Amino acid sequence: MQMRDSMRRDAAESLAVQALSFLAGDPERLARFLALTGIGPDRIRAAAASPGFLAGVLDHVASEEALVTAFAAEAGIEPEEVAKARRMLGSDQ
Repeated sequence: MQMRDSMRRDAAESLAVQALSFLAGDPERLARFLALTGIGPDRIRAAAASPGFLAGVLDHVASEEALVTAFAAEAGIEPEEVAKARRMLGSDQ
């Protein structure tokens, strides 16, 4: 069971990194994300190593229906997968 949870967590982290790349691919989206989080562009790479930061990326993407819909379409997933990944990153498993 622990291996399956680890695989799910890895998949959730991967989706969050993909979401971060999605945000970074559009200057306006990235600027808004950086403004809301208070993180500087020079620190984003280091912050991405933190599961808490990655959960925050998914929180941000999920916060707007248009944003989560656009990301899901680009990623080839259902929008609900973003919330599932967020829950996995927020768990202590």
